[in-house]
Amino acid sequence: MLEVSLALVAALLFAFGTVLQQKEAQEVSDDDALKAGFLLRLARRPVWLAGMAADGVGYGAQAAALGIGRIVVVQPLLATTVVFALPLGARILGQPIRRREVLAALAVTVGLGVFLVVADPQGGREDATTAAWFASFGVAAAVCVPLVLAGRRASTPAMKATLLGIATGVLWGLSAGLTKAVVEDLDEGVVSLLGDWHLYALAVVGWTSLTLAQASLQAGALAPAVATQAALDPIASVLIGTLAFEETIHHGALGIAGSLAGFIAMVGGIVVLASTQASSSEEPTASAVAGSA
Repeated sequence: MLEVSLALVAALLFAFGTVLQQKEAQEVSDDDALKAGFLLRLARRPVWLAGMAADGVGYGAQAAALGIGRIVVVQPLLATTVVFALPLGARILGQPIRRREVLAALAVTVGLGVFLVVADPQGGREDATTAAWFASFGVAAAVCVPLVLAGRRASTPAMKATLLGIATGVLWGLSAGLTKAVVEDLDEGVVSLLGDWHLYALAVVGWTSLTLAQASLQAGALAPAVATQAALDPIASVLIGTLAFEETIHHGALGIAGSLAGFIAMVGGIVVLASTQASSSEEPTASAVAGSA
């Protein structure tokens, strides 16, 4: 299916962008990474800009996939970002590929395949109802605001990275839903799109999630930052797809159990892969920061 191909292309580009951004983000020293000037500081670094360019093209592929497919299908496919990041990290950052990472990549791939085949996503709406959007924004705010406030006061880098990473993943799921709605509205023309609230909500949520993502990467504990971001995105996306966009998965106890088992295997593999990949690049980066201080 075309949406599957587009989602996999997006995952490959996101992986490339992530590797480049990991290389740069935590090298920027800032007492408060949540300030607006943090992104401007990163924007002066060519490698980080290249990573953002890759993310931009990847987002275009993701948007196209969401426009013709279901959130429940497209967003879990983006979990292969951590699988693609494995060889890219080895090539660009010189990170070794260990047996544990190969097994985790296999878990992501097999778990994703099982989930998509057994869940057999069907149905869905082009846009969520007003009530569903209010509920989605309300839940996201109730989850993310306390996480960000706690992250600002966190006593350890790992805790800060974890809290901000979770908030980032939740907002990525919300962004997926908004992106689908915006792409669907393109059929009505540019004038209609400019008058659509989804576009402006997407801009706000997108900028917020970008800031939080970079802040979590810069916190000084790369592994929990990347792992929580990567894991919470498909979880939040599946919830939004099923609850707000009324996309359905396989009914029946056996089908639900199989879908859940595949999804858990996929998320577990994501956490392991993201953590090990980030950890292997964390020590050289810390040395570079210490050397520049």
